[in-house]
Amino acid sequence: MLNDKLKKLAAEKARLAKLEKSLEAETRRELAGLPARYGFDNVNTFIAALRRAARGGRTRTKAKSAAAKSGKRKARVEITDAIRAKVKALAAAGKTGGEIAAAVGISLPSVHNVKKALGLVKARG
Repeated sequence: MLNDKLKKLAAEKARLAKLEKSLEAETRRELAGLPARYGFDNVNTFIAALRRAARGGRTRTKAKSAAAKSGKRKARVEITDAIRAKVKALAAAGKTGGEIAAAVGISLPSVHNVKKALGLVKARG
């Protein structure tokens, strides 16, 4: 009786191992076909798209400008009184920091620094 149960257990374990192996092969085939199924040429572009989707479409790093690619740094902009006045006027008009940076031709951190110096931002509390 015990011998029969042990044999039955061994047979079930072998059947389970065969089923697991079959499932693993089927999963591998399906995963390998996902890029083509969703219109991607290769796995790397598919993975990059998945990562972008997981981040909600946001990119992790900024696209490099031509100056950055060539290794040359962009010339620093001197913040003049005219720039400060433009930033103040645009902020008063309700423009966002990004809109102000694009309109004035300075970086977003520079916009924040100017607004902070002019007392246009609330202190964190």
